[in-house]
Amino acid sequence: MPRPRVLVAMDPAVVPHILTPRTRAALEAVADVCTPVADDFGRADVRAALLRAEVLFTCWGCPPLDEAVLAAAPQLRAVVHAAGTVRHHVTEACWARGIAVTSAVDANSVPVAEFTVAAILMSNKGVLRARDLYRARRGEQVDWRGELPHVGNYRRTVGIVGASRIGRRVIELLRPYDLTVLVHDPYLSAADAAGLGVHAVGLDELCAASDVVTVHAPELPETFHLIGQARLKLMRDGATLVNTARGSLVDQNALLAELVTGRLQAVLDTTTPEILPADSPLYELPNVLLTPHFAGSMGTEVQRMADAAVAEVARYAAGLPFAHPVRPEQLAHSA
Repeated sequence: MPRPRVLVAMDPAVVPHILTPRTRAALEAVADVCTPVADDFGRADVRAALLRAEVLFTCWGCPPLDEAVLAAAPQLRAVVHAAGTVRHHVTEACWARGIAVTSAVDANSVPVAEFTVAAILMSNKGVLRARDLYRARRGEQVDWRGELPHVGNYRRTVGIVGASRIGRRVIELLRPYDLTVLVHDPYLSAADAAGLGVHAVGLDELCAASDVVTVHAPELPETFHLIGQARLKLMRDGATLVNTARGSLVDQNALLAELVTGRLQAVLDTTTPEILPADSPLYELPNVLLTPHFAGSMGTEVQRMADAAVAEVARYAAGLPFAHPVRPEQLAHSA
């Protein structure tokens, strides 16, 4: 069976992180890799490589694969994405052409779920409050019985908004703990919820009953400000909102109003805008843990995505179907 010709399409700055010497060797063991890196499909050397490419190996910074690009790639049969969502570069023209698509979204869900579980456990433990008390009482014993009487993870309730890949992985990782897990997802049946060992509930009930509400729904028109002022008001005093999904899912102004009073806590890995202005109060509020869209694959975790993508190229080269195919109908209600 002839080896597929693969064109790497991503930001050149990303290449050393995705295609390390080990990963590149694994890719070259199953495919012929074209020399240029395609970050501009209009460049002459890229157009020449595109003409012969059967597989695009993509990651962050891949330009959109529109009709003009596909017309210049008559042999293209597959797109293997070494990251999460393919929304930024796989267009309707790809689906119309019948291009097979796969992504490393499952691999990318691992660190997000791990980060989320850490946020849940630390929030219930009252870590931010304990840190501030320890700083304030330097050199003294903190009276945790008097000042932290309600912290802990035993018999707490966690509400998961969205039984997505990440939401389901969070559920799996929470199983060893003595927690009650509620889930809201319009596509989750009662039978599926029972199989996951969780309780399917309405979103208002979830917000009102949970000590931690964690958001894992996709960014869609119907999920804009899914957690708005009314649902934030339903949350218990001292409850925590965790958002590792997208900033648009939460009404940030309404959340800020609650956070300023100290009534709620938040762990925010995503915000609106993505990079907050320098004068945003979210940087300084003591009841907020703010991180720079960091929960996904970073550092060594990027190699998990790269390995998953190379494994998909190996399956393609062997004439096997992708293990993690992306289908257009999935994108209507997923990331």
